[in-house]
Amino acid sequence: MHQTVLLREAVDALVTTPSGFYVDGTFGRGGHSRYLLSRLSEEGRLLGVDKDPLARAEAEKLAVGEPRFEFYHGSFAQLPHQLRRMGIDAVDGILLDLGVSSPQLDDGERGFSFLQDGPLDMRMDTSTGETAAQWLSYADEGDIAEVLKEYGEERFARRIAAAIVAAREDAPITSTGRLAKIVSEANPKWEKHKHPATRSFQGIRIKVNRELDDLQDLLAGALDMLRVGGRLVVISFHSLEDRLVKRYMRDMARGEKFPPGVPVLDSALNRRMKLIGKAVKASSEEVQGNVRARSAIMRVAEKIS
Repeated sequence: MHQTVLLREAVDALVTTPSGFYVDGTFGRGGHSRYLLSRLSEEGRLLGVDKDPLARAEAEKLAVGEPRFEFYHGSFAQLPHQLRRMGIDAVDGILLDLGVSSPQLDDGERGFSFLQDGPLDMRMDTSTGETAAQWLSYADEGDIAEVLKEYGEERFARRIAAAIVAAREDAPITSTGRLAKIVSEANPKWEKHKHPATRSFQGIRIKVNRELDDLQDLLAGALDMLRVGGRLVVISFHSLEDRLVKRYMRDMARGEKFPPGVPVLDSALNRRMKLIGKAVKASSEEVQGNVRARSAIMRVAEKIS
């Protein structure tokens, strides 16, 4: 069963005006969207966005009898284009709940899980792009190692990449079970309380879905999409995502950089955003009820110019 992480905290931070236009950039199974709609007035509007075809099916159910809600099947990186198509100049808030969702992990057929054997897919949008199996069938050993190291933060990336390339010479790697076995056997030092294939699966999943690229694209266009007073709320689940978000919000809040010692008026710094509160983590009660919430971290920034 899917449990929405930081549900109230995220929506409370996002909604500044009940009659505004908001975007749930990672609709998933609609947890944040449903609560968000309950906080909006009749004039409020919400656009849900998600790559996952199953999220689209869930959104279509929500849209029945709910004129305030629309859905776009695609990446949140394409949000500027979609808003232009809808004739929307600016929005009052954008919410992102990053990473893979519980239903995606729990369904072995999606290929995200190293605990269940299934097709080695890993695509969030199963209607387009290449699968993890397809990429691993031809990727250079060095490229595989780089993905495992950069996106999976896997310290034994080279060793694991070599094992993958050697194994595919015997037979194509087409199942999650086989990949998990190859990675586990190549990993010489298993972390306590963590499956030895965790980092490698994360790295390959991020690569296949362009997750960090999409996040960088969204952040690059966020200021243009938000109206003054509009907020960006991002929930991250690993350090790679959070580092990008933290750096972006910090830079927008600091403004222009000048050489040390140069006297500068605050107005000349051209600050574009202000940070709203400190980073928020799930409460102990939430983590107790949903172990996947333990790594969640939420950051909030508001456009000021």
